[in-house]
Amino acid sequence: MKNGFEIIDAHCHIYPAKIAAAASAHTGEFYSIPMAFDGTVESLLEEGDGAGIDRYLVQSVAVTAKQVRSINRYIAGEVEKSGGKFIGFGTLHPDSEDLEGDLEELISLGLRGVKLHPDMQNFKIDDYRYLKMYELCEGRLPMLIHMGDARSDFSHPKRLRAVMEIYDGLTVIAAHFGGWNAWDRSLAHPQPENVFYDTSSTTPMIPYDMVMRLFDALGPERFLFGTDFPMWSPSEMVWQFMQY
Repeated sequence: MKNGFEIIDAHCHIYPAKIAAAASAHTGEFYSIPMAFDGTVESLLEEGDGAGIDRYLVQSVAVTAKQVRSINRYIAGEVEKSGGKFIGFGTLHPDSEDLEGDLEELISLGLRGVKLHPDMQNFKIDDYRYLKMYELCEGRLPMLIHMGDARSDFSHPKRLRAVMEIYDGLTVIAAHFGGWNAWDRSLAHPQPENVFYDTSSTTPMIPYDMVMRLFDALGPERFLFGTDFPMWSPSEMVWQFMQY
């Protein structure tokens, strides 16, 4: 803790050491962005602690339903080993045949929320076939949802808005200022007050005036600092955030 406050990174990906490099590279290929680091716990702590970050919200994404429980057990194990530095979010996959069982195990592992990535998991946020995920989490766990991609509309803010109108007791963190590389969509479709936003994978590319417009429209108190490690350097992301 520095100057009487903690810096918490609300958006970090971690992977087991034996697959970390490949998993990180896959994400980089998906976005055509070179990854800064390999996604191991060791590199997160070395780089993040060096940037002055005190605690980390760690998570990963299941791109197939069969990955859900192994990912959640891995995240829970790293949280337990971290000595309080990690807050763990698990994952769900919309095609799972046992969503309730997946969520109950996630909760039993002590994980504090659920991460979804509609673009990588290949589903539209408001597809009626997948509303069960939100029903199960409403009033129980927050959800961190990847938002936005100019190449598609799977994670378009209008889709999240439609879900929030049904599940108004659900708490969501809309990643990437609510609309990665399509921030005009975030402005055009503001979310209700139980939706927060994170700053991950945004500060390196978003125009300053767009940040100010989003803060004015949505309220700066609703934004959480995040790096999207291992995509970006924590030191650079802290510095960029502090310019606001």
